[in-house]
Amino acid sequence: MPPSNAQGLRSTGLKVTQPRLKILEIFQKSVLRHMTAEDVYRELLNDNSRDIGLATVYRVLTQFEQAGILSRTHFESGKAIFEINEGKHHDHLLCLDCGRVEEFVDAEIERRQKKIATEHGFVLQEHSLALYASCKRELCPHRPAEPRVFPGERDGH
Repeated sequence: MPPSNAQGLRSTGLKVTQPRLKILEIFQKSVLRHMTAEDVYRELLNDNSRDIGLATVYRVLTQFEQAGILSRTHFESGKAIFEINEGKHHDHLLCLDCGRVEEFVDAEIERRQKKIATEHGFVLQEHSLALYASCKRELCPHRPAEPRVFPGERDGH
């Protein structure tokens, strides 16, 4: 995005409106890099921007995605997660206990994916990889008291 948010919006063909400026600012300033529409709406409420409704948030997020400002990812929760589109590929690691999302890039994984596609007669155009794991932080506020056992597992292993 160019130096001024207003300029940046104009450069993508979007009109400069207060909701668009406010939502863009939330993404730029938030410690959360990955947010749902509900997360953005909650931030607006915390910032006393009660005049911007949830429907407007959804509409602006979709417009930002279409303009290339944000990227949308659907993880297995089914909810759309938005992040600023920096134009660089990365994969995601998601904590099943606390919901934290970490980004990572691994050259070996990228190389293997291309090789696998080639071995099967494909040319890899793009991909999305999300690894689902459990939080190892001892003091994680969302960590369950008992280890979760998933279908097909025995004794938590």
